[in-house]
Amino acid sequence: MQLRSANQDFVSNGVLLTPGHKLKSDILESLAQEIIKFKAYPSNLEIESVAEALIKAHPCLREQGSFCGFYGWKISLKYKMANYRTKLRNLGCPELSINSLKHKPADRCQPAYDVKKARKAEVNFFPPFPAGETQDSLEGERLALLSEVKKRHNDKVVKEKMAKTFAYRRQEVVRDKPMIMEFKIRWPGLFTVAEVEAEFVRITTGPLVSKFHAQLDRHTAQLIKVFKKKGGSAGTTIRRILVPITQNETVEKRRECILRALCIYLNEDPNILFKEYLDTAGTAAQRELEQLTLGIYIIKVEGGDATTPPADVGIVIEGVEVLHDLDVTSACALLMGVIYALNLSYPKELKTFFEGLQKLFLQLDAGRLSAKVQMLKNKLYE
Repeated sequence: MQLRSANQDFVSNGVLLTPGHKLKSDILESLAQEIIKFKAYPSNLEIESVAEALIKAHPCLREQGSFCGFYGWKISLKYKMANYRTKLRNLGCPELSINSLKHKPADRCQPAYDVKKARKAEVNFFPPFPAGETQDSLEGERLALLSEVKKRHNDKVVKEKMAKTFAYRRQEVVRDKPMIMEFKIRWPGLFTVAEVEAEFVRITTGPLVSKFHAQLDRHTAQLIKVFKKKGGSAGTTIRRILVPITQNETVEKRRECILRALCIYLNEDPNILFKEYLDTAGTAAQRELEQLTLGIYIIKVEGGDATTPPADVGIVIEGVEVLHDLDVTSACALLMGVIYALNLSYPKELKTFFEGLQKLFLQLDAGRLSAKVQMLKNKLYE
């Protein structure tokens, strides 16, 4: 009511409102309650957008001495969010209590050390347990799940139990950072195509493979135009990579060539990600894959040409095979799903490539782009 009256005065007489301490505190508290529903740790840009929206909705709150009219509101809102997080942390909110000092090592007991928060547009980063469930009850569900995954034609039961234990599994991933070999033993039900996709939906609320394929196909024609304009040795390499598109009209091969060319265009090496072997390589290939931190293996048929489909395509993380019997494009999409499911960081050597997959094709956190990805995005919409 106070704001409505003040807005009418502003429209009639141009008089700005100087809110009292109580009114200002109530406004900031209400904003914090809404922001926390979306994100516990909003970025500086996101806080700024809320402050800007506030003075657009209530022009009487515009600050006369501020260069943008809302700078003071932005700073106040940042402090209010910090205080609001402290309140929720003291009440036991899991996403915030995980970052309390008692969970940090004694020699690095600082608030800014190893802050666990959403960094890749995760919506459910560290969710609380379902109502009525405890750690013991969910551990019982996990143990039951170990036997359920061994049964044939039991996908429905496995899916239900995986959904029920999501918060328990997610807290384990974020808090304990388990090795992939241990985690695969504890949660074998996660390592199927269907469950990686389902886990991605639980974390981000968005689809994975279908969205990835649709956006890749949507931009393919423009990407090819952009790639052809690339000069130097990178341009030569890209043109060589795109040759199979003219020899094989299958959509799978076209998508694969585009992804490899994209990696080169962003000045990164696709051979770091894609590991190719002949089907006769046997134990030599196996030994090399056991040393691989993260990658996609492609087993080619000996004697085949560029149009011959591979014998097998799969994902390896920390030397452990995560998924197999894929095509290369789906493997890239599902690798993104596995990275989200296991809360992994992107490899430094391929950081820009994975950022492109996330922000251009999966459209997650698409408003914050690095310089390289932003330039590519501009060219895609020319």
